[in-house]
Amino acid sequence: MPTRPFEAFTSTYVVLPVDNVDTDQIIPARFLKTIERTGLGDAAFYDWRRHADGTPNAAFPLNQPGAAEARVLVAGRNFGCGSSREHAVWALLGVGFRAVVSTEFADIFRGNALANGLLPIQVHASVIERLATAAREGSPKVRVDLESQTLIMPDGEAVQFPIASFARHCVLHGIDELDVLLDATEDVSVFESCHSPRVSTKDRDVGARAPIDADVGV
Repeated sequence: MPTRPFEAFTSTYVVLPVDNVDTDQIIPARFLKTIERTGLGDAAFYDWRRHADGTPNAAFPLNQPGAAEARVLVAGRNFGCGSSREHAVWALLGVGFRAVVSTEFADIFRGNALANGLLPIQVHASVIERLATAAREGSPKVRVDLESQTLIMPDGEAVQFPIASFARHCVLHGIDELDVLLDATEDVSVFESCHSPRVSTKDRDVGARAPIDADVGV
């Protein structure tokens, strides 16, 4: 699904110093009754953000003063593990996050994030430690620039982060694989006019196949 183009931004950030945050913690299973991608912000980290009686847990980082304005979540190691639920990404976007910083991401979570315009920024553990230290000392900000693939630290240092070139292109422009293919319709037509199809599923070709031998037992 196309998202809005990803523009560079400067923001405060929230530090969640927990390793192995799985998708059931990001959004508990009981909130997966919808296929709508919006409106899940209140469900994000619900069991951590609230006590058993539903009252807010003031100690949780997302409930701290200023957290609501943060657009970047700084997490521990191995963020987004567990199930493949895309709702986890929708919930984080619902909170207002546009980027998550971690030392590593679960593959499916990374794919879901990129498909929905949430940028997973993979950095060395020392970068996480520096961000956490800066947060404890004040309310620092970072700048996220996908065009240059840099995370500008509170002290001004630019930290490079990796991202596949195709994913970077799609997130930057707020498009998906289908949009890319549709934009290349003319090129596809030219290619097809110059190359014979290697595979055909037309009836006359399917009908020419030898019948399946009943003794095979398929």
